Amino acid sequence: MPSGRLETARRRSKTVHSMTRRVLIVLHQERSNPGRVAQELRARGCELDIRRPSLGDPLPETMGEHSAAVIFGGPMSANDNLPFIRAETDWISVPLKEEKPYLGICLGAQLMAKNLGARVYGREDQRCEVGYFPIRPTEHGEHLFNNPQYVYQWHGEGFDLPCGAVQLAEGDDFPVQAMRYGKSAYGIQFHPELTSLMMNAWLIMARHRLTQPGAQPDEHQRRGRLQYDAALKAWLSNFLDHWLGEAQPV
Repeated sequence: MPSGRLETARRRSKTVHSMTRRVLIVLHQERSNPGRVAQELRARGCELDIRRPSLGDPLPETMGEHSAAVIFGGPMSANDNLPFIRAETDWISVPLKEEKPYLGICLGAQLMAKNLGARVYGREDQRCEVGYFPIRPTEHGEHLFNNPQYVYQWHGEGFDLPCGAVQLAEGDDFPVQAMRYGKSAYGIQFHPELTSLMMNAWLIMARHRLTQPGAQPDEHQRRGRLQYDAALKAWLSNFLDHWLGEAQPV
């Protein structure tokens, strides 16, 4: 290739690289999977930096090399006195203070709530949400959620709305289902990342959860997926476009 064309190609490559969004992905177990969220982010040209603090991976001191961050769920509690849980809870202050887009899914939302001083709690009757449950948008969340919207849940704890946060969606058993803090930090109780393979794994490997009060039977959940998953997938796509619109490429 002539030197002029080579230099042009290098400049184009550098420009494309500089426009790539690098998203920090925080998982909690060795076999944890970011699922559909990863698929959607990669489809949008994002580079994923996957870390597992529970296995010793460090978290960045700043968001200088990342455009956004997602903390996923896990079987542990935000109230557990575990070093990595305490470290993740404290670390959430980094994207919040730097005003970088943050998304907390289930445990990730509960850690965000705890970081902001809110209570993370289980119900006294031990009722959980495992399966497909309806949520409703608040007046602040009408642009993001349908009314009602059926979402996949897998949790036995919820959180109060932190001071300064805006509630976007509500539910019956756990009132706060989605929130926003500041311009671009979101927390959701449900699991839009779930693929069919992930759902099968959860229903097999964590089958004991199906005996808890409020949990839907296996067959009920599988029917729910056939009925509601297409809408939830479309919601995730629209939400990520909205969320990434607030992220500046690194």
